[in-house]
Amino acid sequence: MSLDRPVDDPEDQPYEPAFFASKYGLPQRLAKTMIEANGGGRRACDAAATTYLRYVALRRQRGG
Repeated sequence: MSLDRPVDDPEDQPYEPAFFASKYGLPQRLAKTMIEANGGGRRACDAAATTYLRYVALRRQRGG
């Protein structure tokens, strides 16, 4: 049994950079970079954006 998702899974279709940027409040350029770095799949991009935003919040808390 394969754990891979089918290519036509509608929940894992690639994001458009503008939509992804607005969803997470990211600059357009950063959103495009995240999409390219994570292969465009929504699950991977969502995880990357969440991790990035947590990192930024942590840096702000620590005064960095």
